[in-house]
Amino acid sequence: MLDLIVRNAALPDGRAGVDIACAGGRIAQIAPRIDARAREEIDAAGRLVSPPFVDAHFHMDATLSLGRPRLNASGTLLEGIALWGELKPLQTPEEIVERALRYCDLAVSQGLLAIRSHVDVCDDRLAGVEALLEVKRRVAPWIDLQLVAFPQDGLFRDPTAEANLLRALDMGVEVVGGIPHFERTMEEGARSVRRLCEIAAERGLRVDMHCDETDDPLSRHVETLAFETTRLGLQGRVAGSHLTSMHSMDNYYVSKLIPLMAEAGLAAIPNPLINIMLQGRHDAFPRRRGLTRVRELRDAGLDVAFGADCVMDPWYSLGQADMLEVASMGLHVAQLSSREDMRWCFEAVTTIPARILGLEDYGLEPGRRADMVLLQAADPIEAIRLKATRLAVIRGGKVIARTPARVTALALDGRPQTVDPADYAPRA
Repeated sequence: MLDLIVRNAALPDGRAGVDIACAGGRIAQIAPRIDARAREEIDAAGRLVSPPFVDAHFHMDATLSLGRPRLNASGTLLEGIALWGELKPLQTPEEIVERALRYCDLAVSQGLLAIRSHVDVCDDRLAGVEALLEVKRRVAPWIDLQLVAFPQDGLFRDPTAEANLLRALDMGVEVVGGIPHFERTMEEGARSVRRLCEIAAERGLRVDMHCDETDDPLSRHVETLAFETTRLGLQGRVAGSHLTSMHSMDNYYVSKLIPLMAEAGLAAIPNPLINIMLQGRHDAFPRRRGLTRVRELRDAGLDVAFGADCVMDPWYSLGQADMLEVASMGLHVAQLSSREDMRWCFEAVTTIPARILGLEDYGLEPGRRADMVLLQAADPIEAIRLKATRLAVIRGGKVIARTPARVTALALDGRPQTVDPADYAPRA
């Protein structure tokens, strides 16, 4: 007997009316009308079943710390960094674990089952590293948590950052991070990219670097990142996160830069909610929104994934672990309005970040781990439009979270009623 069958499902690739059979934690079969019995059956009723959501860029050591020790009054990136510097010495590993586990509970309820989190190593206690390694261990049955050693205060700007980063990698952190635009000079920023890529090459690790998260069009460290990736043979293992300076760069320079990035096999991870909130703060009008050149990077063949970055922390006071909200904001700000573009935005929070993280067991294919989400929508576009309810979240062939299908709305006479928003979707 099978463990679970999800019947009459629609899949993101357009297949409809299929059953998904799960056994031993794996997808055993995907086909129309599977003739078998299971310990549990779910009728998808024609709704979308997707692989889990994946967040390729987050800061779990800071999440849910909003207001401690104060709020970010200016709303700028630099005040957020300064505020985080005030909070770091006040935190204990136990506090970070507690907040991170609360966030992970929220993530599971939203079908978010894989997260790459940066963790600050510019704290000689490595309290965040210790805490998130413990969180990684505890949530492993439900969430794939990948950690990035992130020298928030600059590899060379902070006197103990490199030693701490190496210690963090020795403790089990899997990815090398950096922030070259926060070094004291452009030259030191480029040198930090070189050194961090060398560390990754020596250890056989991936790289995910905060790169050019600024409105300054002359912040061009991603060019160095592409060069070092090629020089050290790191192709396919390196991501540049944010890349907001590309929003302001000269178009001729970008016509040279993007092919270099594609040649190096870089991935790009913009963070729509945070990029449009933090960037352009020094502008009057017109005011730049800061999101990188998503369409151009994608069309050049780079893997481009949307990240959430922050939820209720020194940089961003909103958020709810909802990758459909992230996809929706990316869709709007990058003006990805064609049907093909909108379907791609769904991939930018599912299959593409899974590829960037190297999640080999991911996806709706026989033999893969039976992880999936049943959404209150008929297809990926409708899922983004409705920020669709996650009706069931499945991990290893077992339901680990459920949410009721109906929502409350107002009738024309102003009285509350319950409706299924998918009933109002256009049908072909």
